[in-house]
Amino acid sequence: MLELTMATVSGADAGATAGMTMAEAPSEPGAVLRIGRDGAMCRLVTPDDWLFVSRVHLEFLCGQDGAWQLTWLRGSQPDPASEVRLTVGQYARPVAYGATVPLPHGGSGEIVIQDRTAPRSVNVGFYHEL
Repeated sequence: MLELTMATVSGADAGATAGMTMAEAPSEPGAVLRIGRDGAMCRLVTPDDWLFVSRVHLEFLCGQDGAWQLTWLRGSQPDPASEVRLTVGQYARPVAYGATVPLPHGGSGEIVIQDRTAPRSVNVGFYHEL
């Protein structure tokens, strides 16, 4: 089971947890969770006017072995309007535009989509049950 908790944070709201949304999916091959502005395609949806987030920005996919991976999907623009960072424990690393990275099996962490032009972010906590 992969559990996601998403909060959108803007300027003065930093540290607030109101408005959090959650999604989960079983760790079965082919299971998918997506985050973005398109409510028809994504289980977790960001505000429509937050254009630094693509219609479908992040995809979590469960592989044949039950392990989950995160992909920052390429949008319609050649250069992204945001940065994506993955933090597991005390280690943080950037996720490259269009890249896929594995999530720790049985672990937890946070993914942050940070607007490059304003103090706004989408913070997604994850927990991958064994």
